[in-house]
Amino acid sequence: MYTFKKENSWQKLQSDFLLQRRKKSLILKSARVGGLVLAIAGLGLAGLFLTGYFFPEKQSPGPTPPTAQSSAKAEVLSKPALKIMTRNLDILNSPKDHFFVDTPAQSYTVYTGLDTRLQALLGKTLDRLQSRDRGKPQRIAMVAMDGSTGLIKAMAGFDLADPKANPCTAADYPAASIFKIVTASAAVDALGYSPATSMYFNGNKYTLYKRQLTEKKNRYTYKISLGRAFAESINPVFGKLGKLYLGKKKLNTYAHEFGFNQGPETDFDFESSAFSLTQSDYHLAELGCGFNRDTQISPIFGAMLVSPIINQGHSLVPRLVDRVTDLDGKLIYKSQKEVFKIPVGSKTALTMIELMKQTISKGTARKAFRGYSRDKVLSGLIIGGKTGSLFNRERTVKYDWFTGFGRDKKSGETLVVTVVVGHRKYIGTRASTHAKNMLKTYFKPIPTNHLAPGTRS
Repeated sequence: MYTFKKENSWQKLQSDFLLQRRKKSLILKSARVGGLVLAIAGLGLAGLFLTGYFFPEKQSPGPTPPTAQSSAKAEVLSKPALKIMTRNLDILNSPKDHFFVDTPAQSYTVYTGLDTRLQALLGKTLDRLQSRDRGKPQRIAMVAMDGSTGLIKAMAGFDLADPKANPCTAADYPAASIFKIVTASAAVDALGYSPATSMYFNGNKYTLYKRQLTEKKNRYTYKISLGRAFAESINPVFGKLGKLYLGKKKLNTYAHEFGFNQGPETDFDFESSAFSLTQSDYHLAELGCGFNRDTQISPIFGAMLVSPIINQGHSLVPRLVDRVTDLDGKLIYKSQKEVFKIPVGSKTALTMIELMKQTISKGTARKAFRGYSRDKVLSGLIIGGKTGSLFNRERTVKYDWFTGFGRDKKSGETLVVTVVVGHRKYIGTRASTHAKNMLKTYFKPIPTNHLAPGTRS
């Protein structure tokens, strides 16, 4: 959980702002009395004030698409100031999409992108899970993000060990096979692989022994396509990709380009992911298939791993706040879509969509999504994903992942969903089932006369 120092508080920031405003007033008064020279000096200092902490600095043009609405004139809150403001908002499991913030100088309304209907579903789900005696998870985090804009649409979960923590922003979960998204993308992008590329392995699908990491083939060797290996999450195939075919340099490069060990400048706090290499060839294999506890991510970052796949290679900055208004309803901040990284090309992104679709149709998530092609809501979506599972070091909690997307076939609207469940002794509802329910709720149409703020038609 984050701790907030007094010197970094919203109140301190606002006090500094008021002090600067009083100084500006005195300067302007002196300028009027002292004549033209003092007036020019006063305006110069006022100009310095206007570029201060509370007002956004000029930024060089980024890769924001030209269709994004420009709101520079409306902004009088900087992103760092907004980030401090959001630290005190009770976003996790919130049934509402807007929040009121009072400061010594002003009252504000912060409008988020949260979908209230989806948040209501997740709230009921969490209540049901916490009432269980058998199958209650130790931790659970559920995140939804608009795949086209980066706006967070849902954030819910709990941690029995630390009820005050936000499990959606913590980055102490082993990434497990979710990292295969990076490895597969690197194989497609750097090595020219396709879903049909032949791969070979010996032994069990889900083990990773050194004897499985060789080029030797015998009568016990299995031949499988890359698409099927991804869908079934076959460790030896991705271990060999990491150790033999990609190697240290390429694997590290693509992990960096996907955003590991970094954090985008956004409007809310979440911990950065962790990825590190050693000199061990076997560790390269562990990293390539995700069969290690050193690579760690947050559920928010899990959603970020999917965003370049559905955005032609562009990874989006996740953002919580849509806009902020003052007491009079005047717009003082409007967020915009931002691109964080471009880890792969558009052709690779399209290939990865095909791989992720196979996870749903005939891979590790097929049981949870069984019958989706006949479902009234889900049949209208293109659905893809990746699963992963791994015990913690103490083997007391088994982390179960799903991260993926649903895209409306007609409108193109896309929702990224990421769920991680920390199961205890008994396995309860799996992450992929929660993800399916989230997609079904979000895309289920409701009559327009029943719409509430923050919901979609």
